Order: sequence, then structure tokens, then C-alpha cells
Amino acid sequence: MKNKKLYWQIPFLLVLLIGSIIIVRCQHDMPYQHNTGFIFGTVYHITYQNDEDLQPEIDAELKRVNQTFSTFEPSSVISLINQNKPVKVNEMFDEVFTLAQQVSKETNGAFDITVAPMVNMWGFGFKTGVHPSKEKIDSLRQIVGFNKVKLVGNTIRKQNPRIMLDCSAIAKGYGSDCVARLLERRGVKNFMIEIGGEIVTKGNSEKRLPWHIGVTKPTDDSVNVNQEYEAVLNVTDRAMATSGNYRNFYYKGGKKYAHTIDPKTGYPVQHSLLSATVLAKNCATADAYATSFMVMGIEKAKQLLDHHPELMAYFIYSDSKGKMQVWYSKGLSPAQ
Repeated sequence: MKNKKLYWQIPFLLVLLIGSIIIVRCQHDMPYQHNTGFIFGTVYHITYQNDEDLQPEIDAELKRVNQTFSTFEPSSVISLINQNKPVKVNEMFDEVFTLAQQVSKETNGAFDITVAPMVNMWGFGFKTGVHPSKEKIDSLRQIVGFNKVKLVGNTIRKQNPRIMLDCSAIAKGYGSDCVARLLERRGVKNFMIEIGGEIVTKGNSEKRLPWHIGVTKPTDDSVNVNQEYEAVLNVTDRAMATSGNYRNFYYKGGKKYAHTIDPKTGYPVQHSLLSATVLAKNCATADAYATSFMVMGIEKAKQLLDHHPELMAYFIYSDSKGKMQVWYSKGLSPAQ
């Protein structure tokens, strides 16, 4: 009886084996598409394995994200909110706003989508050499604070009509996530999406190897000619985002500091962290935490990471002697 049962299984196993071989061969022969375009004020690069070029669908999806979060589009959802016009938010805005508020609470306000007016004020100050007055900073602090806006049903409620929302520190990552979802819906198994440095990967690269992504070294190269990599990370089936004012430093006491504004104080932070790269399950989360860590500094960022094992990070910082050093999470090994 056992032999008869075994003989019956052999044809089934052969069919299964042959089918698997055919599938593998088909996947191996399937071409990789390479799409490049411009969105969110930056360039995107998308590589994916598929018989069909999906760029028209990708562009349509990214335009939907842009029409939701672009502050340069007068009719976008976020622009209408900033103009205090009646508008019902869509699912995209709901998802991003909810995540932004969650990260803001987790980081004690280091991440804040209301901080843009403060950042813009200091940006002009850095360029002119004339820093804003305490009175101006205190005035803006009245309209900055993630707890001063709420989503009630499908409507944003602001404590002060002067409050302005800006999701630029999370929208590019979310856009990468949206493209990843689109590709997955179309059955794509291998892809790499990069929008302005915010990345989502799945499966293998064109070389049939895990995706390797470089982390840019912070330098004083203001014209962005020498784009050196500090490290190359293995990034497969996850998302990665980097925050850091790579070519926008000031010096104090012989040390470098990035131009990063603390939403709670209204003043630039003074800590040694120059670049924060975060790996997470989705790119919007990685994007938001990378921004948060640049505000928090390396020590507070490490403490938060201890409570979030789902996140990994790669930090570039300036030590007590002004030399660049790196720190990265356990389990995050740079590629050799």
C-alpha cells in the first residue's frame, strides 16, 4: 500500500517540479523596466521586473499624491486646508496625517508637520546672516505644534487659522510606498523605488542579488559634485529614508552642526548628528523618523530605537574632536 501511495505521488511531484522550473525561467527571462521622472520637486528612479512598462500608471499615482500634499499646487488638499477653505480630506491625507501625529507623539514633538513657517524664517536668517528676533520666534511658536491640529471625521480642525501644514518630511516616503503598492497590485515581485532619496525595495535586483543602497557621506561640497558614499547597506523587502543637511553646516567650537530647527523651542538644535538613515517596513515611517532623529540628536534617537525594534538606523555624527564617526543598529550590517 505504501508503494502504491508513493507511485501515485511521483507524477504529482514531477508536475510540481516542472511547473516551478518554468516559473523560475519565466521570471529569469522577464525584463527589468527603468523609469525616471520628476515629482515633488525632485527626480525619481524606479526599477522593476515586468513585461510591461507601467510608467503611465506610476505617474498617475504620483500625481494623486502630489495633488494631495503639494503646497505649490493651489488646489491641492493641503493648500486648501492652509487657505482655511472647506475641504474633505481623502484617504491619502487621512493615512499620512494619522501617521504623522503618531510619530509626533512618539518623538515628543520632534516631528511636526506645522513647523514649516519656523524653518522658513530661520532659512532666510542663515542666508542673510541676520537671525530672527526672539519676538518673531515667540510669535511663530503660537502657530507651531502638532497638538494644535486634529482630524475630526474627514475635516482638519486648527486651533489658529494661521497654522500651516507641510508634509514635505513624510510625503516623498509616502509616495514611494504608493508606487510599491501599485507594483505589488500588478504582481511585480522585484523592484526598487527611489524618490528624492526615499527608497522601497522588494525581491532582487537585476543582478539577481539583494538590493544594495548607498548612504551619502556628509561633506562641505556645496555644489554636490563629489557624492561619496559612507556605506552601502543591504536593503531588501524594506524601506529606507535619510535625513541630513549634507551641505548645509555651521561651525561652533570647531564642530559641525546641521541647520535643523527644533519645533518646540523654535531655535536650531546643537548636537553632533549630521545624517540619520532609517530602515522601516514602509517609507513614510522611515522618512518621518529620519527627520525626527535629526532634531533629537543621536543619544535620544538611540533611546527611542531601544523601544522600537521594528526600526533600524545608521547615523553619521561628529565626535568630540570634530571627526566624523558612524553608529548603526545591531543587525544592520553594511555590505562588504
